[in-house]
Amino acid sequence: MWTDNQRAEPGAERPGGARRRATIHDVARLAGVSRQTVSRAVNDKGEIDPATKERVLEAARLLDYRPSRFARGLVQKGAVTAGLVIPDLRNPFFPEVAAGVLEAAEQRGWQVVVWDSRIDEARERQALDVLSHQADAVVGYFKDPDDVLTRHLGGVPLVLLERGPQQTRFAAVGIDAATGVEQGMNHLFRAGHRRIGMLDGVHGPGPRRLAFLEQVRRLGLPVDEDWVVVCPEHSVTGGEAGMERLLAERPEITAVFGFNDLIAVGAMRTARRRGRSVPDDLAVLGFDGLSLGELVDPALTTLHIDKRRLGRLAVEQVARLRAGEEPLRGADAWVVPELVVRASA
Repeated sequence: MWTDNQRAEPGAERPGGARRRATIHDVARLAGVSRQTVSRAVNDKGEIDPATKERVLEAARLLDYRPSRFARGLVQKGAVTAGLVIPDLRNPFFPEVAAGVLEAAEQRGWQVVVWDSRIDEARERQALDVLSHQADAVVGYFKDPDDVLTRHLGGVPLVLLERGPQQTRFAAVGIDAATGVEQGMNHLFRAGHRRIGMLDGVHGPGPRRLAFLEQVRRLGLPVDEDWVVVCPEHSVTGGEAGMERLLAERPEITAVFGFNDLIAVGAMRTARRRGRSVPDDLAVLGFDGLSLGELVDPALTTLHIDKRRLGRLAVEQVARLRAGEEPLRGADAWVVPELVVRASA
């Protein structure tokens, strides 16, 4: 545990895999000058000896010192700024996560900078490059592995959203997809469904697909990977397209599990166009617990995620890292979905 009296050297690793970011004090100590001199050198101000400026800049390079451009404009002294990277603000799931982050940050007197990566890995890396200069910590959704994230992070604490604690050395907050999907599949099984398809939103074996395949094996269903269709996007339109393909390939299905609620709503729309009644001919199960699930007809049965709690836990992880404490692990860093039974299944 780091304490005020026992500080890590700049660049040393802290709990959660983050290095302590070098400060202006570290640069001043290495260069043998005052903090004011460091500030003048890195901000290219006048009234500084060229040799002294070069010595300061060399110290800054050695320590990988990155002054916070954002923090220089803050009015409140000592304010903490957290960067939040969201993949798609048009998807109603993510604004609720952001609301949880903003609420928890406001309670601590922190400020939050939000970046929409638009489901683009290059923009995710760009976000890290920018926010490592502007923020004291970063929270967000990232597809890259740990080693790539580290190269773009600049040493600030990082908390990953929806990545299981066992999947990363960084601090993380995950969704217990396995427990959630088990609840949903048991519900469908008890209702008599044996031919169940899945509309996935992820290419490759993501946690929800793996949980679905595990449950069909456990229940002894005549279902395998061929009963999974990947939708072109995480949207109602994507769900419609995915359902068209699933019905063409597996017309015998009596139920479908959607990667998220938007995809599930799209599945219901396609089913109705194809003359299938929901839930009489086809049961539909979502995963997210969006408010819109109550508004569609029939109302959507779903696995509800407390999205605001997801955001609040992420801020708690940041606070722990900044205090030099171990991040939450195991069940404390998971959000468990809860089955909400409505009319669609």
